[in-house]
Amino acid sequence: MANAKSLDGKVVIVTGAGRGIGREIALLCAAEGARVVVNDPGGAADGAGNDAAPAEQVVEEIKKRGGTAVANFETVAEAIPASKIVKQAVDTYGKLDGVVNNAGILRDAIFHRMSIDAFESVIKVHLMGSFYVSHAAARLFREQESGSFVHFTSTSGLIGNFGQANYAAAKLGIVGLSKSIALDMNRFNVRSNCISPFAWSRLIGTIPTETPEEKARVERMQRMTADKIAPICAYLLGDAAKDVTGQIFAVRMNEIFLMGQSRPIRSVQRSEGWTPQSIAEHGMPALKGSFYKLDRSADIFNWDPV
Repeated sequence: MANAKSLDGKVVIVTGAGRGIGREIALLCAAEGARVVVNDPGGAADGAGNDAAPAEQVVEEIKKRGGTAVANFETVAEAIPASKIVKQAVDTYGKLDGVVNNAGILRDAIFHRMSIDAFESVIKVHLMGSFYVSHAAARLFREQESGSFVHFTSTSGLIGNFGQANYAAAKLGIVGLSKSIALDMNRFNVRSNCISPFAWSRLIGTIPTETPEEKARVERMQRMTADKIAPICAYLLGDAAKDVTGQIFAVRMNEIFLMGQSRPIRSVQRSEGWTPQSIAEHGMPALKGSFYKLDRSADIFNWDPV
């Protein structure tokens, strides 16, 4: 059936689903037949404050369109509240089939000026939050021998960006977390993948727009709407993706990229072993041609989104 809904009968948690990318994922999952736990404590972009309205509004919108959803206001940044998101899914709908770890905050600063609090709070929401929610769901998934995790990474971690050591560390950590879940839980038919989204959201709404170049860059970004990220997320949660695990996908408007993972690209060997001097004279010069430049995301994705 060409018109069959891809998530019929499934129960899905989407964290940070009150706004932006998370909201679009929740709406599409519901439209595809899933019953959705819309999690969002409703904090500001830097994580401050609480507001029930964003999650409640998304639930209302889903219901208006004939879907099924419930709001959840717990933080993912602490283990017990995060486990309550999973508990609510099971208490409300009797089971859980998919987890989307989308919740995030930003606290950008150049590295030597970054506060310890700015580093720790971003790690807590992104990396620890992805772990806490996934860990709470893992036993259920193992028992039922099915389930799909979709985690959110970023080219800030995969490639690099200025002023985002906290965010980049968290986002690259999530890649390692996802791969480990994929390896450990593959025998139980549980999948884990990452999405690296390019989309305009309030988290990147703080980018300066003073020069013509900056204005043009932001205009390009505003064309990359959050709804473009939702389809691959819904796909990865569905049975059609049963053989897809341990991968990293980047999505930019209508483009989907399979991202690389660390593998050796060059080697040097000396039978007698190495000294600091022979590394300086022979080893490093042989490897230098294959060094990565200090690229940022925009240097690698340097063409307009299509």
